[in-house]
Amino acid sequence: MGCWRLPGPVLGLLLLLCPPASAACPAACRCSPGEADCSERGLLEVPWSFSANISTLWLAYNFISVLGPRSFPPLPGLRLLSLAHNRLELIHPQALLGLGALQELDLSHNHLSVLTPDTFRPLTGLATLNLGSNRLGQLEPGVPGVLPRLQALLLQDNPWVCSCSILPLWRWLSRNRGKVREKSLLLCRVPEQLNKYPIMAFGDESFRQCQDTSLSPQHYIAFFTIGPFSFLASIFFCTFLGSLVVFYHSLRRESHCWRRPRVCRVH
Repeated sequence: MGCWRLPGPVLGLLLLLCPPASAACPAACRCSPGEADCSERGLLEVPWSFSANISTLWLAYNFISVLGPRSFPPLPGLRLLSLAHNRLELIHPQALLGLGALQELDLSHNHLSVLTPDTFRPLTGLATLNLGSNRLGQLEPGVPGVLPRLQALLLQDNPWVCSCSILPLWRWLSRNRGKVREKSLLLCRVPEQLNKYPIMAFGDESFRQCQDTSLSPQHYIAFFTIGPFSFLASIFFCTFLGSLVVFYHSLRRESHCWRRPRVCRVH
């Protein structure tokens, strides 16, 4: 069978009428080369059908409350992700898998009160993390600690609880002052007498009454060794003391019998 070819002008016309399929873009979003804008779309969850080569993803001003496991498709080129002004309350430890190239993450203006280091562990390239305007009363220092390339951390406008529990975070902040942005807005909310007191104004003497009550394995070994020994020693001492009392009363009785042999005579 002979093969045939379309004339050049006809082939060009067909290409104009049928352009190549565009990169994937969720129906609720507006996409341009390298960017997907899904802001202010009333979204309750993260759309899935993004092009793998986008570098910027805007999801601000929606109603997303939970990021479950693998909430995002693999986006190896994503550099900036904004989830600001949502209703986020919970982020699963595996929610951000597949976003290893991320450099900037904006989680500000949400309802987050608890965050764990495992959530951010996949983001080895993250340079900027914005956690401002959430409901954080405390934050594990391991959260910024798992981000080796972190350059800017924003924690302003959170209801910080300034008790002994904030000591580990304060130590991290003190050692990394250059990474902490808006330091003047890190204010205590609780207790009432420290309301609006700057966290960065604390010194070592402020935590003098806070002692590390954690126990090492050596402490537990000592407790398990000394405890039974003390119990046995107390039993031995009580038995010994009781024997002394009985012996003392026996001596007194024998002495009494020697003085009054007629009364104590055995018949």
